[in-house]
Amino acid sequence: GVFAHLETLEAQAHEAAMEEEETEQQEEKMARLKARVRELRLRRDKLQAKVDLRQKGLGKEGGMLDPAEPSARAVLEWKIRSLKAMLQVFYLTGISGKLTRRGVCFCLSTAYEGIYLDSYYLDLLTKPEVRIHRHSVPIFIPLEHIAKQYLQTDIRRFLAVLSDHLNAYTGRRYQAEQLQEHFSDQIEGTLQSNSLCNLLVFKYNVSSKSNTFPFSVRLLYSDLCCSLPTEVTVSC
Repeated sequence: GVFAHLETLEAQAHEAAMEEEETEQQEEKMARLKARVRELRLRRDKLQAKVDLRQKGLGKEGGMLDPAEPSARAVLEWKIRSLKAMLQVFYLTGISGKLTRRGVCFCLSTAYEGIYLDSYYLDLLTKPEVRIHRHSVPIFIPLEHIAKQYLQTDIRRFLAVLSDHLNAYTGRRYQAEQLQEHFSDQIEGTLQSNSLCNLLVFKYNVSSKSNTFPFSVRLLYSDLCCSLPTEVTVSC
């Protein structure tokens, strides 16, 4: 019994060390991505400054040419470059997109601890104002609330918040699936969960010699942008 308990503790310590190492790798990867995002934003700002200077120069030119026409063209070119740069930045964070005839179609990819999970699509119209045309976001994700907050004022923030919600949801769902798959022999009955997977309830048994101890677990994820529980209740 003592040696078996020690072996269990050693296995748990090894697993914890592996998880810590994987977490450090994820943090390093995230740091590199953030640095790349800052670099692209700086490049975008420099391009915008060049376009502004060009517009001022065209506005001062005289002669037979109409200064309004090249100025409008310069603005359009800058908008296209900015949009492409934005799509490049989003691609580094799991969000990709392509221009359509009426707007932009985004693909939001989700993952948990380096494991690719699902992709969701968002088709936006840009005229006369930015609005959602079609999407594959689950109905229980607060898409309408997020859009009301950020879509018209900050589309980058809108996509970032929506991506956080989707990644957290798929991460919670993945953990629940892994729990049922790998510990089905210890879980009693069926793991209970709601659609958002932010409330998980299950029971399991722990045996020691001739005694069996039934445990009941309740995991609550009050932060919908988090894939780890904020409250854990275990009763025996």
